[in-house]
Amino acid sequence: MKGTVPLLFSFLFATVIGLDEKHVIREKANLLAREVDMMVGSDITLTDNEEKANAIVMDMKMKEVDDGFNYPQFFNLSKHFFKYKDDVKESPLFQVIKNMPKGAVLHAHDTGLLSPDYVVNITYSDDLYVCFVDEDISFLFSENEPEQSCETQWLLMRDARYSSGNVEKFDAHLRKHFTVVVDNPSEAYPDVNAVWNKFGNYFVKTSGLFGYKPIWEMYFYDTLKAFREDNIMYIEIRSVLPPLYDLKGNTYDAVQTAKSYKKMLDRFILDYPDFFGARLIYAPIRLVSASTVEEYLETAKRIKAELPDFFAGFDLVGQEDLGVPLKEFIPQLSAGADELDYFFHAGETNWFGTTTDDNLFDAVALGTKRIGHAFALAKHPVLLQEVKRRNIGLEINVISNNVLKLVDDIRNHPLASFLAQGLPVVISSDDPGVWEADPLSHDFYVAFVGVSSRNADLRLLKKLALNSLYYSTAPYKDKMIYEFEKRWSRFIDGLVRRDNEGEL
Repeated sequence: MKGTVPLLFSFLFATVIGLDEKHVIREKANLLAREVDMMVGSDITLTDNEEKANAIVMDMKMKEVDDGFNYPQFFNLSKHFFKYKDDVKESPLFQVIKNMPKGAVLHAHDTGLLSPDYVVNITYSDDLYVCFVDEDISFLFSENEPEQSCETQWLLMRDARYSSGNVEKFDAHLRKHFTVVVDNPSEAYPDVNAVWNKFGNYFVKTSGLFGYKPIWEMYFYDTLKAFREDNIMYIEIRSVLPPLYDLKGNTYDAVQTAKSYKKMLDRFILDYPDFFGARLIYAPIRLVSASTVEEYLETAKRIKAELPDFFAGFDLVGQEDLGVPLKEFIPQLSAGADELDYFFHAGETNWFGTTTDDNLFDAVALGTKRIGHAFALAKHPVLLQEVKRRNIGLEINVISNNVLKLVDDIRNHPLASFLAQGLPVVISSDDPGVWEADPLSHDFYVAFVGVSSRNADLRLLKKLALNSLYYSTAPYKDKMIYEFEKRWSRFIDGLVRRDNEGEL
């Protein structure tokens, strides 16, 4: 009798407050449905053929996710990107995503987009000199031995390579200067400053290569080609617009550098008319004085005046934690806001309540059209509301955030929360060449399999691609979206057909 009294009381209590089994099941279903209705992609309605394709995609996804859940020690995406970047290319789902039209890339830094192997090939160019100082290296194109300082001696790269005795070994060593990829990332990069130091040195070491005007233009053309091959139709590229030089001793300022980009874009579109174009975000270094930012803004206005159809807006780049915070430039940036659109890097930090974290508030207050990274945004409920209310696009770069040590296990990336809350997310890739990723396919795959809900499906993939077009600055969005829908339909038809023919 003693044992039955508590059980009877529990039953009566549950009955009084309505906690019977059916009520709990209904309540859970209601909560889940409400959450699903909030997710990015919930507004997408799939056609019959898309439903068939969705079944194929979700079968692949659930197999990968469920295998990871059951055998977490083997789940690649919980590890550092360097450990799985090549292995995932064998995934059938990765191949599907690679073939999928992905819309646009809205957050990409110009000289960090192609692979280290591509950069090594540049060093086979004529008239290239190299200066080796211990483990450091500098390059310069010149008709004769450069007059610029070198602590050792300028060598013609061709001579240095072929006098090494082992060209393959020479190139393998050279390649290490053009990538941050290492076998032991946790040991090589024990903290965020260590990896940022290596990352920043890439741009310093390659400046002599990319600053040569013919190489600068070739690199941009080949970048557009690589992105097109990864099923991207449009790109907004960030550039510091360094001064360029040529063999005749001419130098070119930031405006002329921007014009070089526009010239190559026009040539590329003539060669590949199915590519929809590119626009420029002038994004110089943030570790400067207020007076320098004022000069930056004047340069941006000149570029906009001379290239109004190509110029998109302004940003400041570099490691946020060590850079000057936006609040130091509010007088200058406020004055420029009437003429320029802003696309600020903000919140690329793990710190809460610091000046770096405050960049998010300043970016929103300054009217930024999009936020680059926005990693710390999840900690700020008011800003989350404002991002939705003001429809500020969030340029999320999941692999970059893993490589640059903001998140070790990608499953913990705040993108998961952004997707669940239906925020205006755009997937981008930052500097994929420096960590040997595909232009965008790796980031889409990692976001879909490693970050989004197990139940997030083809609607999420389609919405993310469409978002990249919605939140672009392209004046011909309707035309791009119309073309995207045609390409998407062909992709869906091909996926279903290959599955029916047993090719998947």
